Amino acid sequence: MSSPAEWYNTLPPISKAYGTACLAATAAYQLGLYQPVHIALSYPQVFYGFQVWRLFTNFFFLGPFSINFGIRLLMIARYGVQLERGPFDRRTADFLWMMIFGGFALLVLSAIPFLWTPFLAISVVFMLLYIWSREFPIAQINIYGLVSLKAFYLPWAMLALDVIFGSPIIPDLLGIIAGHLYYFSTVLHPLAGGKNILKTPMWVHKLVARWRIGAPAVVGRAQPVNNARQESSSGVFRGRSYRLNE
Repeated sequence: MSSPAEWYNTLPPISKAYGTACLAATAAYQLGLYQPVHIALSYPQVFYGFQVWRLFTNFFFLGPFSINFGIRLLMIARYGVQLERGPFDRRTADFLWMMIFGGFALLVLSAIPFLWTPFLAISVVFMLLYIWSREFPIAQINIYGLVSLKAFYLPWAMLALDVIFGSPIIPDLLGIIAGHLYYFSTVLHPLAGGKNILKTPMWVHKLVARWRIGAPAVVGRAQPVNNARQESSSGVFRGRSYRLNE
């Protein structure tokens, strides 16, 4: 059985970096190094106060240490990691571009007054969850040992739980919308005969190659796994099966 350090070192780069940044942001807050109001998304402060950092820092605050914080961090460790190791295996540039596009889409959506939220980290988590649920739609998920359902419905089940427990609904909805925009543009629209209108730019590929982030790229969505079972440990994408690395 591997140690926590060994497990951490085996995580794919983008999910590991984002999860670590979220953990560091909350740890710094708990140590009193800053107040969330200084990193929250505020367009008046961005445009009139030139506090441009708010466009980036708001993506890393998942809230104070709590059960909800732990659940969100575990969602990154599960769904983000399984995406990077499954459909995005050896496609680090594509995964990074998905995160960049998702961040941009969330900023645009938050500019709509009734959709504004001060922190978009939870929205990023729900975006990852939504895309994962579309890549592995028939995986069986057990929620708190009470309800079993297919992964396709998991984003909506998690949103319903947030409503029941009194959490804001807007961050969850924003993540689902951003995830659907990406999935529709890169998967559903091309499958219907259209072009991939969100093809990863060359500068992202060059960035990943220059900094040697992740494994060397290969052509294709992912490597198929023969005879993979279509259950909680596998998923289906475009008629092919992929094994999830737990």
